[in-house]
Amino acid sequence: MAVITDNNRTPHVHIYIEENPNPNSMKFVMSFMLMADGVVKDYATAEDTTDSPLAASLFKEFDFVERVFLSKNFITITKNESKEWVEINPILRNYLKEYFEAQKPVFSDNLPDSKVELNDNPTISRIKDILDQYIRPAVEMDGGAISFSRFDEETGKLSVLLQGSCSGCPSSAITLKSGIENLFKRMMPEVKEVVAENG
Repeated sequence: MAVITDNNRTPHVHIYIEENPNPNSMKFVMSFMLMADGVVKDYATAEDTTDSPLAASLFKEFDFVERVFLSKNFITITKNESKEWVEINPILRNYLKEYFEAQKPVFSDNLPDSKVELNDNPTISRIKDILDQYIRPAVEMDGGAISFSRFDEETGKLSVLLQGSCSGCPSSAITLKSGIENLFKRMMPEVKEVVAENG
């Protein structure tokens, strides 16, 4: 999947950079869509990038890259401690701009438009609605993603998956408990606890 243009002209690529609560990650926002809404790809290692030439190239070209997260119109890059953002932000931004202007592919194959679960019970459907309407937009603004994993109706324990800048972020545990858990307790009393499976 590459940037679509008319008459084989070089596409206009605009990228702006946003900080997020995780000091080791940065969000690079594109002026175009990378993938369908609700679909995310998280690459924790270079070995995981078999379906994304873009993610593979970021790991290969920059030894400070530790994680690459792709969402609808942004890329969140997590770095190690060897470099400071002030020195690498312009380098990464220019690299991404040149990559997309050359119309190189994001993925080696087309991704599904979205993940649809038709057999959810009413409780799980409501949990997913709350995640999508109230929580996911705020998490995406910070360069991450949150998705439903499972819900134990006996204990009231909701497990979610945190990706992108939220993975390994020092403040994600506080956000999970003081923000997300409290919201669910108010809106759905049957939810007693929210935990991150990968937290």
